[in-house]
Amino acid sequence: MTEPAAPQTVRVDAWLWSIRLYPTRSAATAACKAGHVRVNGSSAKPAHPVRVGDTIRARTIAAERTVIAVALVEKRTSAALAVLNYEDRTPASNPGDERPAPIVRDRGAGRPTKRDRRRVERLRGRT
Repeated sequence: MTEPAAPQTVRVDAWLWSIRLYPTRSAATAACKAGHVRVNGSSAKPAHPVRVGDTIRARTIAAERTVIAVALVEKRTSAALAVLNYEDRTPASNPGDERPAPIVRDRGAGRPTKRDRRRVERLRGRT
C-alpha cells in the first residue's frame, strides 16, 4: 500500500488554522477577507494557494506574525507537530510597542455615550 502524496498547495485559511495561528478556520477565513493576511507581499483571499517556501504575514489578536511555510498540512495537529510546519520569522517585539489594556466598562453601566466612545477612540489612537 502506498502513502498518499503530500499536497502541492493548500488553501491559506486552512493552512493558518492547521498551524494554529488562528483558533478556528472561520477566524482564519475572516482574517483573509479583512485583508489581515498577506502571502509573499500580496493580499490573500481565503482560497489563495500556499506553497512550500511562501512567506505569510498574518495579523492576529496578539501581534503580527511572519512565517515561512516549511511543510503543507490540511488537518489541525498538536501544537508540537504544528511548529514543525513553519519557520517563525516574527521580529522580537519592543517593550514600547505593547498595546494598551482593553477598556472595560462596569457591568450595568449602560451603553457608552458619544462622549465615551470618542474618549475610547482617542485612547486607541484612532482620531
